[in-house]
Amino acid sequence: MRRLALLLALTAAGAMPPADPPAPAPFVQAVEFPYYLYPANLWERELVWLKNIGVRTVEFSIPWNWHQLRPGEFDFTGRTSPRRDLAGFLKLLRRSGLRAWVRPYGPVPGWLNGGLPAGATAGGAAQRQWIEEIGRLLGPQTVKHGGPVAYVEGRGPGGAFAVDAPAPPGPIEVVSANDPAALVRSREAIAGARGALLWRDVEDAIYPAGWAANPATLVRKGAVGLSGDERVSVGPLRRGAALLRNWAPSISRMHAVAMPKPADGKLPDGVHAVELVSPATSAVSISNTGKQPFHDDLRVAMPGTNRTLIVPGVSVPPGESLWLPLAASLGADGLCGECSNFAPDERIVYATEELLSVEFENGILAMEFAAPEEGAVILQLAREPVGPLLAAGKPAKFDWDDKAQRARLHIPANPEPGNRVRIGIAMEAPETAAFFNEARRLLIGRSNMVATEYSSPEVAARSRLRLPEGFTATASVKSPNEIGYQVAVPDDALHGDYADLALEADGLLMGRAHLQLFRPASIRLSQAMALHFGQQTELTPEPPTAPIDPKGASLEIVIRNNSTEIQTYNLEASGAGLDILPAKTEITVGAMDERPVPYRIFGQGDVAGLRDWRLRVSGGTDADMPMRVVALPRDRTVAWTADLDGDGSPDWVLESRRARAVFSSRDGGRWVEFTAKDSNTNFLPEQGLFAAAGAVEVEAAGDGLVFSSRTWKRTVRLVDGALRVEQTSPLPPDQLAPEKRGGSSLSIERTSASCVTYTIR
Repeated sequence: MRRLALLLALTAAGAMPPADPPAPAPFVQAVEFPYYLYPANLWERELVWLKNIGVRTVEFSIPWNWHQLRPGEFDFTGRTSPRRDLAGFLKLLRRSGLRAWVRPYGPVPGWLNGGLPAGATAGGAAQRQWIEEIGRLLGPQTVKHGGPVAYVEGRGPGGAFAVDAPAPPGPIEVVSANDPAALVRSREAIAGARGALLWRDVEDAIYPAGWAANPATLVRKGAVGLSGDERVSVGPLRRGAALLRNWAPSISRMHAVAMPKPADGKLPDGVHAVELVSPATSAVSISNTGKQPFHDDLRVAMPGTNRTLIVPGVSVPPGESLWLPLAASLGADGLCGECSNFAPDERIVYATEELLSVEFENGILAMEFAAPEEGAVILQLAREPVGPLLAAGKPAKFDWDDKAQRARLHIPANPEPGNRVRIGIAMEAPETAAFFNEARRLLIGRSNMVATEYSSPEVAARSRLRLPEGFTATASVKSPNEIGYQVAVPDDALHGDYADLALEADGLLMGRAHLQLFRPASIRLSQAMALHFGQQTELTPEPPTAPIDPKGASLEIVIRNNSTEIQTYNLEASGAGLDILPAKTEITVGAMDERPVPYRIFGQGDVAGLRDWRLRVSGGTDADMPMRVVALPRDRTVAWTADLDGDGSPDWVLESRRARAVFSSRDGGRWVEFTAKDSNTNFLPEQGLFAAAGAVEVEAAGDGLVFSSRTWKRTVRLVDGALRVEQTSPLPPDQLAPEKRGGSSLSIERTSASCVTYTIR
């Protein structure tokens, strides 16, 4: 039973690239991550997500005009905007183990003036100072100095930017995650076996107010939303990241060879195949851009011989692409870095589904595939496997050809996004074994008990625990066959990241655990408002903010205990101008469970508008969290201001019981959001309304706001659900239409060219 459980639990392990100097540069897959287009409080979450799906490199430009506040003065630490904290971003990359591909000198597509300050000239004194400043920041952060900067693309006129990092390998193929042909295009780049694949439009991006080249631009849609939700278009990136997690070092050693002609003389229209070979691992990349499914035998050249091999029953649906292994060694020089138990001539002969990873542990060979259709994998072995075979977690039969010494293993199809399927087969009964018992997660900044068990006291005595860098462990013997470890996780580890632990003895890997890291507790405000961009994109401002009735309102704090043990938390809440009940309280939360903590908040006197308060938590975790409330008296409109999207520029809000309207102080006073609060429905498009170049002066005036530019003045008033906009010059033509949506409706009344009323009901 334990071996069955182990087969179910095995996860992919990365193969290390070869250390031989003559080996060509590894194929690089990178994801564009323009930090200045993303709220800084979400950097960590998204970088951890990228790492967890298999991405190892992020690419970004550094806009000169964004970091230069005025000639000779720069902000790289976020003192004027969290999104300018480039130094903090580099530290975060280093903590996450990701590498940086940096473009330190323009142009920056879509950015104001391409990233250059107005009037900047090539080779001028201002440019030389910029190169010196950015060089001082990036120089100590290169890979050669233990930092994250692996590649520098573009070094300014004359190559003046001298940082000890190479240019990214070429050619560079750029693919948008929003491209319907992204999977096929990315596979064509990988099959080229050289250079780099750069993914763009992966994350939703929000331009800081006033910094888009086109003032109408606000949101740039990606495959992943600001709330972390994944859209269908993220599938090709996930597939590519899972593939290259283990194949990238091998791909750079491959070269293309001529494939034998198909039995019908040619492949069907829209079907393309490339065979790539190397001494240890080969593959066939096949893509179907046609309208009909491809299902046929595939003729390939057997690597190292003059023979033709027929791979039977290959299925490629329209729009799909598969990376099929061919003559892939199971030895240590193949895809499996821990497969030292296999001889060099033991190999994967072929598979009819896409192979993602191979690993071997405690006598079990495990393989993971992307399998949109069912298929098979053929193994050339030196001995018959003892079984069982588990395919997608279910026992299955396998065929053994005793004469050819080959095993045929069934690969089930998985129609879910990513198509990932794991199969495992017991090759032999191990003479020695070691296991992690009940190892599920690790808490950051804490000492975590990890129990291990061994096949004999002698193995236990010879064993050792392998840990990630920065982790420490203290052993305690529980019994002759059991050792407990107190594993301490560094305080700067990242929430959601993974740590790989391994047990070995006599130089052999016997067991491993792939454990996710969590903060001791996660805390959120249930009623926190969201900033809306269009109908689907939402961003929770930082600090979390909630509207309240100053005469008394209920709020709810939710504490999730990420520990595997019951924890008690002490909470203390306070805020100037507010009475918060209870001021102090204690709550106990079960293991990996969450509980709400109810609060009543009252305003002192005639309080209205934005108010700060803090929640201090001790006991099961230590936290000091800033929060905000908007005191909103009955039958009144409140005008308040805060930096809601973390770009360093204030936003202005008009809020009533029925509606919330949000405006920018840049981009001509862009109207960002008009939301019916009862249904949480925003009636404005993603780019908002009234966008134009330039900043405006904004001041609150009772239940309204007054926007002033050099040529016009605009007054906006909100009463209940009616927003009246009046301007000294004609307003732009309406881009909205009356509609009903989400249980709310919008009506529009234009009384003149310069006056219009928008009403939510």
